[in-house]
Amino acid sequence: MSDTSTAYEPPVVVGVDGSEHSLRALEWALSAAEGLGAPLVVAHVRSDALQLGEARIASLGTAPELPDTVARAVRTVVEERGHRVPVRYDSLDGSVTDALPAAARGARLLVTGSRGHGGFASLLLGSTSRTLAMTAPCPLVVVPHEARAAALGAGAGAGRVLLGLHPEETSDEVVGFAFEAARDRGVPLEAVTAFRLPPPQGALLAAPSPALQVPPPLPLADDAEELIREARREQAERLGPFAARWPGVELVPVVVPGDAAGRLVEGSRDAGLVVVGRHHRHRLGSLLIGSVAHAVLHHALCPVAVVPPAPAPPAHGGARA
Repeated sequence: MSDTSTAYEPPVVVGVDGSEHSLRALEWALSAAEGLGAPLVVAHVRSDALQLGEARIASLGTAPELPDTVARAVRTVVEERGHRVPVRYDSLDGSVTDALPAAARGARLLVTGSRGHGGFASLLLGSTSRTLAMTAPCPLVVVPHEARAAALGAGAGAGRVLLGLHPEETSDEVVGFAFEAARDRGVPLEAVTAFRLPPPQGALLAAPSPALQVPPPLPLADDAEELIREARREQAERLGPFAARWPGVELVPVVVPGDAAGRLVEGSRDAGLVVVGRHHRHRLGSLLIGSVAHAVLHHALCPVAVVPPAPAPPAHGGARA
């Protein structure tokens, strides 16, 4: 599979399957591409039945061209809407979780819709989007099927950008993506750093026996203000170079005690985009979704961007990655 980048501008790639979820993602992706001045690649992975049928016909010595009815229908939707950027339509073979990451090499964004899971409306993420969040070679934007109608109706530029920031763990790629997204949309960037307070003194239980000794107690909740001041200092140091690079972005720093995922999900009610990082690398080298990103992907009410870190440097001399 060749790269989808062009000599002029890396594209926005959107995966479609004809479902309402993917058409919602298509509208968001087209609006985003127009805002960025980037070409759009509409990618449809053909069904297993269609791929198998074509292979069987080809085995008889003919070269079939079975029509991709989904791609045709999606093309009609796009052309009826109209577009201000070049649009290309690709019919892909293979599995969705292999074909879309391959199609998105060199892309600016990969956009997908989400599917309900297990019949629970609050769980917005399907298995395909969850896998893509771990494997996409570029930032993945998942557009939930219950995203706010106002945000989607106004296009991909509606609402502030909400960044989940851990000063020590969030990569430069994630922070830079959030600043660029806020700049391109002309909206504020709210950077949220949340942390759990240690339990109050009364909640600390004595060890039932000398064999079960515990470490010295953590600082008490009475020290919350000091912890918040320290977190604010760390956040300011982390964001300072990016704020200097993008001085036109209105930065709203937020440091609060509490659950980071819960704060981001709550903030997604009136945000246009939540940005989180995919920064946990398994010992075998594969990238895993952190707990905050996982929870936000499942429960956020607006589109969520999962930004991968920079590729790991290659191993040398047999060293382990």
